[in-house]
Amino acid sequence: MFLLVTGHHGDQGTEAGRRSRALRIAGLTLAGTLVLGAGAAGWAYWHLSDNITGVDIDSALGDNRPPKPVTTLSPSAPAVPSEALNILVLGSDSRSGKENRRLGGGDSSGARSDTAMVVHLDAGRTSATVVSIPRDTLVTRPSCPRPSGGSTRVAHHSMFNSAYEVGGPVCAVKTVEAMTNVRMDHYLEIDFSGFARLVDALGGVTVTTDEDIADEDSHLRLKAGTHHLDGVQALALARTRHGIGDGSDLGRIGLQQKLVKALLEQISSQDLLTDPAKLYRVADTVTAGLTTDTGLDSLAELTRLGQSLRGLSASGARTVMMPVVQAPSDPNRVVAEEPEARKLWESLR
Repeated sequence: MFLLVTGHHGDQGTEAGRRSRALRIAGLTLAGTLVLGAGAAGWAYWHLSDNITGVDIDSALGDNRPPKPVTTLSPSAPAVPSEALNILVLGSDSRSGKENRRLGGGDSSGARSDTAMVVHLDAGRTSATVVSIPRDTLVTRPSCPRPSGGSTRVAHHSMFNSAYEVGGPVCAVKTVEAMTNVRMDHYLEIDFSGFARLVDALGGVTVTTDEDIADEDSHLRLKAGTHHLDGVQALALARTRHGIGDGSDLGRIGLQQKLVKALLEQISSQDLLTDPAKLYRVADTVTAGLTTDTGLDSLAELTRLGQSLRGLSASGARTVMMPVVQAPSDPNRVVAEEPEARKLWESLR
């Protein structure tokens, strides 16, 4: 009986020991999982932030800029979003890298701002105005600091997209501010490959064309109608100019504005915040081809901006082109049409 009882207690002790060891193992496993998870999350954050190229535009330009609007909030106003924003968005035609050269259709050196848009976000972030600036616009390009040191000279009757070519993002921002007297709060630039990958990560975009497109330069052929485009096709549409209308940059801007609407519609149709895997893929794609000012060159800042835009839909975005007329000095160039252009920029201050 004693041995039986002793044996019974021994079994209980063994079972308790097993349970204790199992709990310790489970605890260690959970702790390890949490540590690994935190490490993976930390790596993902670092990786996405490290993808972004930052340019310190504020330090380069100093105080000689249009004033930043002062926003006065009522006590009951929400803290975020708290102010309107103007963002200069450029599409670079850089051929740097094998993929950009393939998508660009050439191996020329240097880069220009193939696409330029000023995106004005209202204080409530529920509406936006996207103003396209024709790259063939003749402007007075101000003196700009060079990335390698020194400054460029003031250039009169210069093509707008030459600002990026001679002075990079800093000169592009300074030229836009000089011609509009509107302060650019932020700067975003995406290259050929980054744009194509972004469209693919979103599952493509759906656009409707009003006429047949056959452009030998962009290699795009589309019949008039509605099409679902992948990244390469969407990039070709954004670059098309010779296969539509009079072959000028103004026709291409119309196609680019269709793409802006299509991208907004595609983004709003997908609740990325409930799909972490897709959100990461899209973020990884976007940041890999992104150059920003130092106010947006981290995942935290980009996330904060993105969250403030949750109330913005495609229907809340207005796309317009800066009013222009044919340049008196060159029928292949345009100049700002006044006073219409000045009134448009005044509405964004």
